Amino acid sequence: MTTAAAGADETRAGAAGKPAVTVAGIRREVARRLGADGIETPALDARLLVGRALDLSLTGLAGAADRVLAVAEIARIEELVARRLRREPVARITGTREFWGLPFAVTPDVLVPRPDTETVVEQALAAAEETPRPHRLRIADLGTGSGAILVALLSELPHAVGIGTDRHDAALAVARDNARACGVLSRAAFACCDFAAAVASSQCDIVVTNPPYIRTGDIAGLDPEVRAFDPVAALDGGADGLSAYRSIAAEAARILRPGGTLVAEIGHGQGPAVTAVFAAAGLAIVAVVPDLGGVERAVVTRRAPCRTP
Repeated sequence: MTTAAAGADETRAGAAGKPAVTVAGIRREVARRLGADGIETPALDARLLVGRALDLSLTGLAGAADRVLAVAEIARIEELVARRLRREPVARITGTREFWGLPFAVTPDVLVPRPDTETVVEQALAAAEETPRPHRLRIADLGTGSGAILVALLSELPHAVGIGTDRHDAALAVARDNARACGVLSRAAFACCDFAAAVASSQCDIVVTNPPYIRTGDIAGLDPEVRAFDPVAALDGGADGLSAYRSIAAEAARILRPGGTLVAEIGHGQGPAVTAVFAAAGLAIVAVVPDLGGVERAVVTRRAPCRTP
């Protein structure tokens, strides 16, 4: 059964005597097809795809449930469904993804922000609460990609300023646009460099990062939504997955103020190895924090404060 025949029992007859296709009917049929093909969240994906094709919000979809679709509208939905069946992520099809309650544009040049990464934001905000503020709070996001972490933090900390770095100008353009759309661009700067290379010494109260951490040999075995559509440079952490952490650790003590905090996202099972890298660089390990799924997701470290005589 094709999408064009969706929901016949929920539709009324069209002008030519054929079953007309309604918004509700096609949404249900799209969900059925996605589920049958092994998509994990078929109902949600169907709502997002149909809404995108028809330019309707989730509320708008409910209000237009009985509206009969034109042939051109059905064709637009079919095009998007075909892309999802090829395992293209919904966020890449729609060009947007919500993170920390904010809308983020995504392009092929950046990773799609994931809910797990909100763990880094939560830990950075906790560190901000504990940071004395005789000056404006300064944040650096190393390997900023879409800018999701930095923008989320600046949205929560109206007196903070931040810098996002990335090796790729195309990613920085996305981050800059997202900062503008979320109203924080006046407090954000962006620099094209290798992690902390362009960050001034002893200026950062908080450093955050979601670096590449997949072992090179494991990339081929990732889910197709990741393997085929995420930029490889944002995934590949080298032979052992730790290359980026070594680079960041080597610069962390230089860019952090005394007592400053670094929060780094980590992959599954990387807690011991990453903490060892940061400890070897002289950072104190504060905590290894799980995400909502119980997987260790963020390593929190701190530069030692200055000792008073």
